[in-house]
Amino acid sequence: MSDAPNDIVIELKDVHKAFGAQKVLRGVHLQVREGTTLVIVGASGQGKSVILKHMLGLVKPEQGEVLVFGRDLTRIRAREVKEIRTHFGVLFQNAALFDSMTVFDNVALPLRERTKVGEERIRASVMEKLDLMDLLGAEDKYPAQISGGMRKRVGLARALMLNPRVVFFDEPTTGLDVHKSNEIYRLFHRTQQQLKYTAVIVSHDVPKIFKLADTVALLAEGVIQGCMSPEEFQLAENPLIREFVETTMGPIYSSDKEESILYETL
Repeated sequence: MSDAPNDIVIELKDVHKAFGAQKVLRGVHLQVREGTTLVIVGASGQGKSVILKHMLGLVKPEQGEVLVFGRDLTRIRAREVKEIRTHFGVLFQNAALFDSMTVFDNVALPLRERTKVGEERIRASVMEKLDLMDLLGAEDKYPAQISGGMRKRVGLARALMLNPRVVFFDEPTTGLDVHKSNEIYRLFHRTQQQLKYTAVIVSHDVPKIFKLADTVALLAEGVIQGCMSPEEFQLAENPLIREFVETTMGPIYSSDKEESILYETL
């Protein structure tokens, strides 16, 4: 499988999507570079999760291209899309665990469904991932018997079972308190450092999520208003980005910028 040039693993080009009369995406351009973390932010209902669904090949645009590893998902067969998805991991908003299955069986599911490896190897792989998530001892419990933070960690362990190249996170800290959210963020950082995957995160948890980001993209009015480093994002001139920053983070970054300009002119 060949990559797109310049280590771009996913690229959306002029993507348009509507649901009935509602136009959600109106020409989205976005790039995801290998080994980095892209955070997509924006107000509720703007279509952030719809972008993820395009990247996963779950929906097709009315117009535009969705390039994954250099291949346009809109032009290849369903079998090829399915093969590309084997390189993906997904952590859904509610972790999407099966209540009737133990933690062990939830985490083992990708190996049992997508590979032909034996149970001995599956057990070794599952226990390795549970150890990475600080979940040893919880393997025989059911989702209802563990905390919300632990369920998120189980979901992440399952998402990482096939050692994916790209992991998608859809509002990963929804429903967690500040302490557990920070715990999950530290876990994201540690596992990405160890496993070297590319991450695409949709989140409302600003500004804390910025600590994980290499680049931040704001989706507003159906398009990406800017995609840049967290530092550049917080000081951007684009009025929609400035409004988002001031609404979610306060005017501190604007005042910091004005102060730095003042010192430069002295």
